[in-house]
Amino acid sequence: MDEVSQSVETLHVQCCVVGGGPAGMMLGYLLGRAGIKTVVLEKHADFFRDFRGDTVHPSTMAVMQELGLLDDFLKVPHDKVSRLEGQFGTTLIRLADLSRLDTPCPFIAFMPQWDFLNFIDSQGRRFPELQVRKKTEAVELMKNGDTVVGVVARTEQGPLNIVADLTVACDGRHSLMREQAGMDVQDIGAPMDVLWFRAGKTDKAGGNVFGRIQSGQMMVMLDRGDYWQCAYVIAKNGYETVQAKGLDAFRANIVKLAPVLKDTVGDIKSWDDVKLLSVKIDRLAQWAKLGFLCIGDAAHAMSPVGGVGVNLAVQDAVAAANLLCDRFGDDGPSLDDLNRVQARRAFPVRATQAIQVFVQNRLINRAITDKQFTPPLIMRLVGSWPWLQGLTARAIGIGVRPEHVHSPEAKRA
Repeated sequence: MDEVSQSVETLHVQCCVVGGGPAGMMLGYLLGRAGIKTVVLEKHADFFRDFRGDTVHPSTMAVMQELGLLDDFLKVPHDKVSRLEGQFGTTLIRLADLSRLDTPCPFIAFMPQWDFLNFIDSQGRRFPELQVRKKTEAVELMKNGDTVVGVVARTEQGPLNIVADLTVACDGRHSLMREQAGMDVQDIGAPMDVLWFRAGKTDKAGGNVFGRIQSGQMMVMLDRGDYWQCAYVIAKNGYETVQAKGLDAFRANIVKLAPVLKDTVGDIKSWDDVKLLSVKIDRLAQWAKLGFLCIGDAAHAMSPVGGVGVNLAVQDAVAAANLLCDRFGDDGPSLDDLNRVQARRAFPVRATQAIQVFVQNRLINRAITDKQFTPPLIMRLVGSWPWLQGLTARAIGIGVRPEHVHSPEAKRA
């Protein structure tokens, strides 16, 4: 669309953020806080989605502290895990000890992502410059020549044209906005997929055992209080093979991996209770065009390894706000301004993805194909040396080049 239609409702903003995930909600909060007129578009009526990352890492909680939100954030129900352990057959190895980190919250908070997003949404309501519009789906980029000038959105009341100095795509790894912008996606590859299901808990207590590997199988368990959210790892495109062996065999394999689920594995009543999540690792060659920027999963899809996706998305948002909040003049940020966001965040993304690929190829791929799998030497060394557990904790909990809030808070009457 090359011209803004005058026949439908039109909203003028400085920044239109497409997607109400961690990147979009945090960027909207920071820009609204800085006095930038911003709208965040969320196509659903709420943030409730089963298949969203639950791990809030120390780097994100440090951002919360810098924003003065940490005390209230920690009142949201969550579980704390300071030590991550993996069970390899009968051998238990401590993989990371976050209690060794010098940070405000030396632990991972397991919090359903909808609670995390609802918290940011509620805190952002005090900023008059910020709107979060739910049930509003961005369906088309508006362009003036090669410059993106906003989006066309679909609402219950009809179409809505949003004219913006900057449009930021935060609409995930299957981003429609980046597709319409013609962005070049580089596929890094992943040798696995994940089967996602839930099983009830007979004991309310959680645990430090995060991953379980045994006899050519691997599963990760997330404690959601009243139930376990489980990620059963399979070879890429291997779901039909798993189904062909039958549901009883699938449930039996789960119990072998996690005997704690013996009494509740029956919660998987049919294959309808098992959801396939296709794992992707990719990144954009360029994150920006005139009037347009991608961050979060729209710029770089991460593997579930390390549970870092939410936190990298938040880091992108913090960096974008730091670099752009004073660039909204008459025409909005320039292309050079937008490219500085990629320049700042590209190295952390590449480094993290390189670690994920290493773990996938050297550990996970072997674990799900080799029935005689034994932990690699490096894992055994980490399990034996507490100071190494501090290094792995820093890689997981803090990450590469952590961001700190430098965007200002606008003075209000």
